[in-house]
Amino acid sequence: MMMEIETLAHDGRFNAYATEPGGTPKAAVIVIQEIFGVNEGIRRKCDHWASLGYLALAPDLFWRLQPGVELDPDVPEQFQEALGLMGRFDQDTGIRDIEATIRAARQRLGGQGKVGCVGYCLGGRLAFMTSTRTDIDASVGYYGVGIDGLLREKHAISRPLLLHIPTADGFVGPEVQKAMHEGLDDHRKVTLYDYEGLDHGFAAEMGKRRNDEAARLADSRTEAFFAEHLA
Repeated sequence: MMMEIETLAHDGRFNAYATEPGGTPKAAVIVIQEIFGVNEGIRRKCDHWASLGYLALAPDLFWRLQPGVELDPDVPEQFQEALGLMGRFDQDTGIRDIEATIRAARQRLGGQGKVGCVGYCLGGRLAFMTSTRTDIDASVGYYGVGIDGLLREKHAISRPLLLHIPTADGFVGPEVQKAMHEGLDDHRKVTLYDYEGLDHGFAAEMGKRRNDEAARLADSRTEAFFAEHLA
């Protein structure tokens, strides 16, 4: 179903794909999109979290540019369209929309439950930013881009953060990965996992990028992380 969320500034409303578990949610998980919008893969991830007992929400972060974006990374023209949207996307405003989603999730939980986030690609970067700029209870980023340029914010990480790093990521080179490890390995709230020889997008729900074995491993680690920190 779709859930409407009001911006923090009360100057607009945007949609989030929402999936509820069969019973009372034990917590909420916000799924942060890739550059391809809230497409079928992101919706499937929400549905999976709901099957594990979580309220799952995927906010449409591109709504100010083009509401309802759904692109396929395996179609070259759509991949280029996604890159264009990413170039125009205001990430600081996106974080405020994620914060509005956190508030909406907490309200839906009755004001008591915890909220985590998990993001992919651009969403992995935004998950890192969410961990430094909001009161999210736990954050997970898969192949987040450009995190080396955000390390100056690491002092603000006060809740658990997990990052999945494929070592052959075509968008996050070895020097960036090295900077991430040097900047975060000794942070008591941060856990980093490397995936040798894997490329960007290995945990996608479908398509050419997915590596099933590695995706299952990374997702099992994410599930255990949320089970521990959102309980």
